[in-house]
This record gives sequence, structure tokens and C-alpha cells, in this order.
Amino acid sequence: MQEERRLAVLRAIVEDYVSTEEPVGSKALVERHHLNVSPATIRNDMAALEEEGYLHQPHTSAGRVPTDKGYRLFVDRLSTVKPTTPAERRAIAGFLEGAVDLDDVVHRSVRLLAQLTRQVAVVQYPTLSRSTVRHIEVVALTPTRLLLVLILSSGRVEQRLVELDADIDDDELAALRSRINLAATGEVIADAVTALDALVHGGDGAPAPPDASAATSAVVETLVEAMSDHRSDERVAVGGTANLARFGDSFETSVRPLLEALEEQVVLLKLLGEATGPGAVTVRIGAEGPIQELASTSVVATGYGPDDALAALGIVGPTRMDYPGTMAAVRAVARYVSRILDES
Repeated sequence: MQEERRLAVLRAIVEDYVSTEEPVGSKALVERHHLNVSPATIRNDMAALEEEGYLHQPHTSAGRVPTDKGYRLFVDRLSTVKPTTPAERRAIAGFLEGAVDLDDVVHRSVRLLAQLTRQVAVVQYPTLSRSTVRHIEVVALTPTRLLLVLILSSGRVEQRLVELDADIDDDELAALRSRINLAATGEVIADAVTALDALVHGGDGAPAPPDASAATSAVVETLVEAMSDHRSDERVAVGGTANLARFGDSFETSVRPLLEALEEQVVLLKLLGEATGPGAVTVRIGAEGPIQELASTSVVATGYGPDDALAALGIVGPTRMDYPGTMAAVRAVARYVSRILDES
């Protein structure tokens, strides 16, 4: 009973401090929360929580504020992630479903997360290496020029032009299209590359297929090159940096290093690095994060993608944040983005 009561006191202090930005005293707790105990008992609980490292008193006679350890216990004891309301779900769906391509999905997600949480939003582009091939289209622009369209499970679309040394007729084109789709469709990138390469060079010691034409070689070489281009795996979109201004002096010591971090793609990927599969929300508080200069920030992140997590998205902000609301927003946006990519 005593432990549960102290947890209730901690929860109340976290909620009040997040909303008021002021240290919380016992009188305020009695007035705002129905804890059904005397002010003296609350003061004793606050003193015990401070002694255990969950609260901190900025100066004598002031109220208490949560420490990183206090926020950690608060987050760990959340029974469930706060559900989004029907109105919020409709707003999220309406905002994201108008997207026309992957770039639009990512940038809409960044803006939406920043608006919902009033924090800095970070969205990683889907990782090529973890995608599967959904379809490959081959279109003849001229008898010697082909357009290749590679469509991945992540919603990503790659286009390449192939110049042929000789004309290709409709029957040859249809047969080529069928062979490459049979080899690659449904395969993860690494396996698709192996299967396509076997169309030209054979595989596992087998000789090259007798029908490996020059056109097949040119198309396979171009597709393998497109699938091996991992440069965009480290692309990250950021939004909501203007939200940092609302924290004023309470976040002054961390604004500069955070702004510098937001300019470094590798740093942002590190911040999102522990995000797992869709639905599992990761919360790293203060010094738990990978970057010492950002020890007064927290990161709430999750993976997104139609199957296993293809990439991550989340928010970065001060440790004094609305964790339940932020976790709900991050999870909801990830779920809608995953659904959109799955349907694209």
C-alpha cells in the first residue's frame, strides 16, 4: 500500500511538473489530486522519494521535481500506452492518406508528429536492405531503350533507364519481364540480387542459362546496381525544431547541442537506433541515450513498416515531457504509416 501510494504521489508530481513547469509542493498535490491522505503523509512520501533518487528539490523550501530516475519509474509503471481518441485517429488518417509517394509520406509524418507532440520529430527513411521486392516493371520507351521500375515493400520506387545494343521485340520483352519478376518478387533485397544474378551467370556452380541474352544481362546489371544502392538508407527527415523555443530558459543548456545534433544524420540514426518492431515504443530518458551532450533530452521512438520494422520514427525533447501522450502519438503515426506503405 505504501509503495502504491508513493507511486501515486510520484505520478502526480510528474503530471503537475510537466504541465506547470514549476516545482511541485505538498499543498498543490492535496489541492489538485485526490490522494486520500493527509498533507503530512504526502510530505513524508515526497521526502522518501527524494531520498531514493526519484525526486529532486531545486532549492530549500521549494517543491520537488522529478529526476531521470523518477521519469523512468513513471514510464515503466504505465499500465498501457494512452489510446488516441477517435478525433485524433481521423485527423492522423486524413493527414497521411493524402500522400502521393514515399517522400510525401515521410515529410507528412514529420510535420504531423511535431504538431501532435509539440516536440522535434525525426523520421528515418525505410531501409533498403530490409525491404522485399514487390514488383519490377519493364517498359520499352523505344526498341533499344527500357525503363525499369523497381517497387519495394517499403513503398520506395526506383527508376532506371537501360540502353540496349540491339532492338527488343514485344515477345522478348514480355519473357524478360516474366523471368525477372519470377526470380525477384517477394524476395528480400539480398536474395533478390542473388536470384537475378543467377539469370545471367548461373548459381551454385551451375552454368549460365542458355537464354541469357544481352538484354537480360543489361537489365539484371542495372537492377542489381539499384538494389545495392544503400546511400539513402541513412536519410532522415526532421521537423518541429521551432518547438524548442517554447521551452525557454528551462531547456537553455541543451538547445545548442540538440540543434547541432539535428544537423548530423548519423547522430539522429543513433538516437532512433534502439527502436524495434511496430507497436513496441522505446523510451530513453536523459543519460540513458547514446549521446552525452543530450543528457537532458528524452527520445520516444518506434519502428514502422508493413512487416518487420523497416525504419524508425520518433521525437526528441526535454525530459520534462508528456510521456503518455507522446508515446501514444508516436505509436499511432507509426501504425498509420505502416498501413499506408502496406497498401501502396
